[in-house]
Amino acid sequence: MQDSVTLTPIGVIRSPFTGLAGMPIQPGGARDVMGRLELDPALAPALADLDGFSHIYLLYVFHASTGYDLTVTPFLDDTPRGLFATRAPRRPNPIGLSVVEVVSVAGPVVHVRGVDVLDGTPLLDIKPYAPGFDAPGAAVRCGWMEGRDGDVAGLRSDGRFVPGR
Repeated sequence: MQDSVTLTPIGVIRSPFTGLAGMPIQPGGARDVMGRLELDPALAPALADLDGFSHIYLLYVFHASTGYDLTVTPFLDDTPRGLFATRAPRRPNPIGLSVVEVVSVAGPVVHVRGVDVLDGTPLLDIKPYAPGFDAPGAAVRCGWMEGRDGDVAGLRSDGRFVPGR
């Protein structure tokens, strides 16, 4: 097993969220929130054709997250769950994943809708959302989250994953 991996951010995610408390807990709670991806200008050519996709995946670093617990009580539940069965931000490798809507692409900037991350979050990668690849159809099981996805729109961070609490 490799001992370490080095990743270099390709840019930064800009959002209206300047503090962890009160943030949406998933993109479903930020459906109309506008944000932008500011890439290193040298990477602007890599954005060619991205505007042909309605949605993209953002891979990023939970840069304000420290430490982790193997069992957490997620926002959508009151029962402790295994960390890897949740989307808690405090993780051994604090990597986040969001699906956002592409609004426009101009130079090294991508304007997006549905952003649920802290302003200044380091962006690691962008990948196009492709339903034929990414949506497994009727074979989907949601474990303990079954039937709770409608709850996400109104939930906000309550501090349980804020460092020092």
